[in-house]
Amino acid sequence: MTVVPGPVRQMGYVVTDLDQTMTGWLELGVGPWFVMRGLALQADYRGEPCETTLSLAFANSGEMQIELIQQMDATPSIFTEFLAAHGPGLHQLAYWTTDFAATMYEVEKAGWPVVWSGGEGYGVRFAYVEPPNAPAAVIEISELTEATAANAVFIHDAAAEWDGTNPVRELLGG
Repeated sequence: MTVVPGPVRQMGYVVTDLDQTMTGWLELGVGPWFVMRGLALQADYRGEPCETTLSLAFANSGEMQIELIQQMDATPSIFTEFLAAHGPGLHQLAYWTTDFAATMYEVEKAGWPVVWSGGEGYGVRFAYVEPPNAPAAVIEISELTEATAANAVFIHDAAAEWDGTNPVRELLGG
């Protein structure tokens, strides 16, 4: 088994202006976007508790899901760390796993540091890890549950059937 399961399922971009970034993607024909604003998130950042507020947007381009992440405060996090070092851009490649514990065991065996993790209280566990020679700043391991799988199918199918109308669809936020 490789450390990460299956194909890359998502590319995550850290941005400073969610709406402006969505507009750029829409001009490339990627949409519709499903947006959640003002989500309070508790996670561990480099081993320390962290509470921050995020706004997220999701869309598909073919089989690839795109995630846009805008942190709404200045709390030190994996996202502010990236912005300070690189500015907005491609931050993570995500893998989805049905066996989170087994995947995290492989991550530990490989010696990949976990730099951002949480989700236990949100119904989906996640961990961002820093493998050597990764093509993105971090690799996200996300638990694929019935709910997250259904959400992924919903976003995929919406993109496949999208006629350009209703390009930004607001979902409930925090």
